[in-house]
Amino acid sequence: MQIRPGVETLTVTDATAGARLRLEETDGAPIVTQIADDAGNVHFAYLPPDHRVVDGVDDLVEVVREGRTLAAGDYVIVDEATGERHGPVTVLAVDDHPDAAFYDQQLDAGFGYLTMRDGVRLSVNVLTPDENLYGPAPWPTVIEYSGYGPSNPDAPQPGSLIANLLGFAVVGVNLRGSGCSGGIYDVFSAAQSADGYDIVEIVARQDWVLHHSPGMVGLSYPGNTQLFVGATRPPSLAAITPLSVLDDLWRQQWPGGIYNSGFTRVWIEMRDAETKMGGQAWDAQRIANGDEVAAANQQVRTIDLDFARFGHAMDTYRDAMRERRAAELVGRIDVPVYLTGSWQDEQTGSRAALMLDRFTSSPHTVFTFVNGHHPDGYSPMLINRWFEFLSFYVARRVPQVHPLMRELAPTVFAEHFGYTPVLEADRFTEFGDDYDAALAAYRAEPPVRLLFESGAANDVAGSPGARFETVADTWPIPETDAVRWYLGPDHTMATDAPEAEGTSTYRDDPDAGAESYALTDDFDAFIQPAIAYEWTRFPADAQATWEMPVDETFTVAGQPHLDLWLRPGTADTAVQVTLTEVRPDGAEVRVQTGYHRPVHRVEERPGDELHVDYTFAPEDRAELVPGEWTRTRVPLLPVAHLFRKGVKLRVAVSTPGRDHPFWRFENPVVDGATHEIGFGGDHASALVLPVIPTPDHPADPPAADALRGQVSRPVRPL
Repeated sequence: MQIRPGVETLTVTDATAGARLRLEETDGAPIVTQIADDAGNVHFAYLPPDHRVVDGVDDLVEVVREGRTLAAGDYVIVDEATGERHGPVTVLAVDDHPDAAFYDQQLDAGFGYLTMRDGVRLSVNVLTPDENLYGPAPWPTVIEYSGYGPSNPDAPQPGSLIANLLGFAVVGVNLRGSGCSGGIYDVFSAAQSADGYDIVEIVARQDWVLHHSPGMVGLSYPGNTQLFVGATRPPSLAAITPLSVLDDLWRQQWPGGIYNSGFTRVWIEMRDAETKMGGQAWDAQRIANGDEVAAANQQVRTIDLDFARFGHAMDTYRDAMRERRAAELVGRIDVPVYLTGSWQDEQTGSRAALMLDRFTSSPHTVFTFVNGHHPDGYSPMLINRWFEFLSFYVARRVPQVHPLMRELAPTVFAEHFGYTPVLEADRFTEFGDDYDAALAAYRAEPPVRLLFESGAANDVAGSPGARFETVADTWPIPETDAVRWYLGPDHTMATDAPEAEGTSTYRDDPDAGAESYALTDDFDAFIQPAIAYEWTRFPADAQATWEMPVDETFTVAGQPHLDLWLRPGTADTAVQVTLTEVRPDGAEVRVQTGYHRPVHRVEERPGDELHVDYTFAPEDRAELVPGEWTRTRVPLLPVAHLFRKGVKLRVAVSTPGRDHPFWRFENPVVDGATHEIGFGGDHASALVLPVIPTPDHPADPPAADALRGQVSRPVRPL
């Protein structure tokens, strides 16, 4: 029997199949007993509140739902059949770093393996720049680290390819338990973060790495891993560039406390499938071709965890999950950060904007948000700014795109994004080779940049490209004013609450949760200017709606919310709020949507009009009383949008569903149940919008079907 302690994990291999192995404290206190699988494998990572026997996935789901993770410290393993004791063995913490000499591992171009502090070997692939264009080593170097295929030598990830074409060496590394890497896959675990620290320090010691200080790149999954690695503070890390990221995986699975049975469930099921033995095809092919390390690495995957089931069972948020919430960790990141996001991101949403004010230790942050889709961080309108950041902080030189790459880029982008762009010009050529002066000018720029009306700036409607922008020194923007529009009778809204009390009624829509509007399951389709969609409508009695004519142009930037007085018809319900723009040309354009399950009663920051979120803790959850008024605030996802004079702003309240391209919901609905919304008097519901000073903008509105990420349909009268 082999016992392999790791970072907040303890793995046993080569045990007797069916053996009952008890984990104990060193004083003999029992913690949990697990049953070795048919391959003799056991993995201790999640612990119950009290000792119990865990036999199979059903038991483990309950442990994950109610328990805690394995803490660093000394433990003993007891074979209950023989009484034999093994240990003590020491489980590591993220900050238990090995001696510096450990990081003196050699890394060569092409495919290979790196050894982590617990002995697990991760698959890696190194791409070096074209020496005819960029000269010999050393080169500025970046790392792409995820559970996709960053170490697949035949199919590098997009961030790796772009960085390599622009003159960077790239090290692609697969997370433990994915691809050809060893270890057990566990999404956003402490072990993954510790591995990231080790990877950075190993890469930094290579003689071909310029300044011995690599950066990190990646969008989505490899964007999220950067936040967790950055929070471990590797001393050699230069900077990170997380694009299209999450603030919290749990809130992604349970937006507003409602299970996301659409994109998030599918994504996690894909990770579960791909981390099975040979689950990514390319790893199976390497094994078939004789890669003995990959074959040995995957023998332990018989005990891979079922995260789809875990996520579905975790219907409330526990303290043990805080170390996997990026928003709780980003304050530890002490290197420059470049982060972008899209308000209408069909995969991750825009909650990342809620944590921008938490990067308190970073010496320089650059934040850019735009209306659009998940892949837009790599779009032509943003790629030059990404390159600038990496040039300043990883290459440590004045940014200048190689002329050949500038010549080739339009053709490459046309293939992927559906139009032929002109790349933004190099912005710091006036400084010549004076790096310090250029960097000072760069750092003097406002760190927050909001781009508006992307999709309407080019000849191809829907292609990435903004019409105007605004910048700010902080987020939320200091001049933000929380403006209230009160719901009223006859579908109206006004700046003053009605004196007389009234109500509107809507019924549960049992079909809404299963309806999303994208007519494709291909995530990559959202790179293109247009997607096929069918934006279905709610039955008239299943939606309560209000609208307000816009008499003066104004701009929203931040997190809207609905201050809602609700008289529910059931003890549990879910509420969706959708904000749209009704245009004089007869089109209704989606702006943003938000969700909340009012049984979650306690806010994280009560009274903050610019930030609405909930604890979602089990002790803060309580059933509603049918027929009794309750006040709740329903947060929308953050958004920025300019409402021109002459349009109407419309807000709709309903059961969650229909108004999102990929997200679907398991709603607590009762067919035929109705709910009342109060307005005026003692129950004055109001839409609260974060309004900023309106930037200079084109007078003419964009075409209704041009705004990237914002679908439209013919308006239906209220």
